[in-house]
Amino acid sequence: MLTLQRLRAGHADALLAFERENRAYFARTVPDRGDAYFTPAGFAERHRALLEEQHARVCHFHVLLEDDVLIGRVNLLDVADGSAELGYRVGERAAGRGVATAAVALMCRTAAADYGLTSLTARTTLDNPASMKVLTRNGFTPAGGTILSGRPGLRYVRGQLASTLREAPSNDG
Repeated sequence: MLTLQRLRAGHADALLAFERENRAYFARTVPDRGDAYFTPAGFAERHRALLEEQHARVCHFHVLLEDDVLIGRVNLLDVADGSAELGYRVGERAAGRGVATAAVALMCRTAAADYGLTSLTARTTLDNPASMKVLTRNGFTPAGGTILSGRPGLRYVRGQLASTLREAPSNDG
């Protein structure tokens, strides 16, 4: 079962292990975070900074768990005026199983229900067709070109997040 948990201090060790394990895998399609990020001190500093941003409600960071094992991250960045930018990454061991699609769907519901957001944007590089599929499967539409760390990409938008609440499966039987 997939669940999202709001990022907290206690996630640091598992998150650093996840990032280290998947560094080369992620670097194939997204810009690398640099060596300093992967050191215990560098990661601890960045983790504290993320928690401060979250406390200020500028961003909402989440870890993605499958049966209590951290397998990804799903974040809402630059929250303002009912909108945010969606960012996500799923580890290599979970790739190709529909996990990213399910995680983005879960975050769309969470964004509307828990944070009151009405729209999301997302960006991906052109050499990441899997991410493009995840976004389109979740109702995002291309909204123009962009550059991500010097690489060409696409910007996507998803409005009407409240409709994701109506699309969510019912728990009443």
